Amino acid sequence: MSRTLIVAAAQLGPVPRSQSRTDVVARMIALMADAKEMGADLVVYPEAALTAFFPHWWSDDEEEIDSFFESELPNAATQPLFDAARKMGVGFKLGYFELDFSTGKKRRFNSAILVDKSGCIVGKYRKIHLPGGHEFKLGHPFQNLEKRYFEVGDLGFPVWETMGGRLGLAICNDRRWPECYRVMGLQGVEMILLGYNTPVHNPAAPETDDLANFHSHLSMQSGAYQNATWVVGVAKAGVEEGVDMIGQSCIIAPSGEIVAQCSTLGDEIAVARCDLDRCNIYKEAVFNFALHRRTEHYGLIVGRTGVGVPMSAGVF
Repeated sequence: MSRTLIVAAAQLGPVPRSQSRTDVVARMIALMADAKEMGADLVVYPEAALTAFFPHWWSDDEEEIDSFFESELPNAATQPLFDAARKMGVGFKLGYFELDFSTGKKRRFNSAILVDKSGCIVGKYRKIHLPGGHEFKLGHPFQNLEKRYFEVGDLGFPVWETMGGRLGLAICNDRRWPECYRVMGLQGVEMILLGYNTPVHNPAAPETDDLANFHSHLSMQSGAYQNATWVVGVAKAGVEEGVDMIGQSCIIAPSGEIVAQCSTLGDEIAVARCDLDRCNIYKEAVFNFALHRRTEHYGLIVGRTGVGVPMSAGVF
């Protein structure tokens, strides 16, 4: 008997700075209710779902910056989402900005949590591949300051057994790096839940602007196929605080095929019936790592320090 998970990609339209978390959560609950009517077991929300994507502008006001972060979840504003999930019997993935004091100092992360059907947090991921830089870019229509505002994630790429499958999390720019999928693939991941806030315009390479949606899908489809996993990629889309962001939220099968996709730049859901056992078609054949993968013959790779190290010393 196949293991089926009905999944909803819950795309959000822009979240203006003036919109309260309470109002955003109401939008998210409405999408969850629509998804539940369509039989969904799991709802996947975007990166930074609760607020505007503030790294698109410069600020040195600590109080203003911290106002975009959550120091705990659930909190007063988000508790209704957890309550709705428990009442409807629907799990969800939520992207948010995390303020952490667990080490005795303030740290900021771009994070995501996975919540099961009982409304309990199963796991957390902190974004590792931070794009952009630290400094203000004069003449750019918007900024990309994730390296300024966030620390690199320190939780690795874990996989959790929940809701009948092996699920993992990733965030936005992670999707462009094959090691993100491979580390989870080596753990037998069957579905990767991924949110993004991706501008149409790339100030560093404007000649690629018309390829933004193509490259987004290309990276997720190849990651899905090469690691025999479902991938659910969900956008916050449309023009948010002057920044035009891509949509085309989608659900991708282990074959690399897009099986469901949003068609607007607003609040919308795309739903697919995902047979997790379809992963086995590829895990046991083309991408049977134990049978076909031969890292001992890969020669040298460049480690983080730039020094060549044997492939066998790494996790890839």
